[in-house]
Amino acid sequence: MLNPLHLRTLGRVLETGSFAVAARQLGYTPSAVSQQIATLERAVRLPLFERDARSIRPTPAAAFLATRGQEVLSALGFLQDDLRAWADGIVGTVRLGSFPTAGRRLLPAALAALGSASPAVEIVLDEGEPDELAPRVRDGDLDAALVHRYSRVPRRPPSALSVTPLLREDLVLLLPAGHRLAGAGEVRLDELADATWVGTRHGTDGATCLRRMCAEADFEPRVSYRSNDYDVVRGFVRSGLGIAIVPALAHVPDTGVVPARLVGVEAHRHVEVLTRTGRHDPAVHRVVTALHRSARALHDPAASVVLEASAASTGTGRAVSG
Repeated sequence: MLNPLHLRTLGRVLETGSFAVAARQLGYTPSAVSQQIATLERAVRLPLFERDARSIRPTPAAAFLATRGQEVLSALGFLQDDLRAWADGIVGTVRLGSFPTAGRRLLPAALAALGSASPAVEIVLDEGEPDELAPRVRDGDLDAALVHRYSRVPRRPPSALSVTPLLREDLVLLLPAGHRLAGAGEVRLDELADATWVGTRHGTDGATCLRRMCAEADFEPRVSYRSNDYDVVRGFVRSGLGIAIVPALAHVPDTGVVPARLVGVEAHRHVEVLTRTGRHDPAVHRVVTALHRSARALHDPAASVVLEASAASTGTGRAVSG
């Protein structure tokens, strides 16, 4: 196999016409240059120089090898630059999963900032629910995934994944504008025992969380309408068909819908990033950093609906095994 170092030495000998001058320019001894050329001749099984007591003359094979060798050296230089850029996270492809509300509120600013800072990092985005995305990160189908979990519904991610917290969301009560409690600002859950509810689909963490919260208030919620699309949920509430509890990322101000704070109940939704434990990918680190910055931009302690950005260090996370 040809040694790039020997190809560089050959090129310098041809430029200078002398082993001794080439050695001086390269910082070698003349003997070292002679040995490199001899090793190169054995590798190509062709003489590269005609030697006599006073001079050296390159053979046609030397000129051919030097020309083609320069192409190889240039390609190696480009490869080295690309690898350095990859190591710095400047180039790369990140396959990212996200759930819908994060895609609407958290991702746009993060990806726009990433595109400005690292335009050569390509993001391939796919959407799904946490129980769909987490196994795909574990299996290597995704590099990272935005997921959520409810504090009332303990959930462990698959083994060998790291969890990086981003946000803690309030759960927001949505009431029709004409509801008897619409002007209260704060509402106890037991005041809603007779209400008709609009909830998420059976089996979702949101549905489980609602049922458990209401059970602590000594009633079973009467859920007449179900949808995982929060725009649909909000539309049902606006039409007076029921009330709903949604996470803060899903809350959009809407005429005809009045938000209220639940009191006497402690429940939140946590937004996190899942990555594979032990895998160092600088481009993924840049994505996680951009998501943290986007989460901090959403955090407004003075707002009636609170999204509390995590203070966890970016790109590290905690390893989860089990």
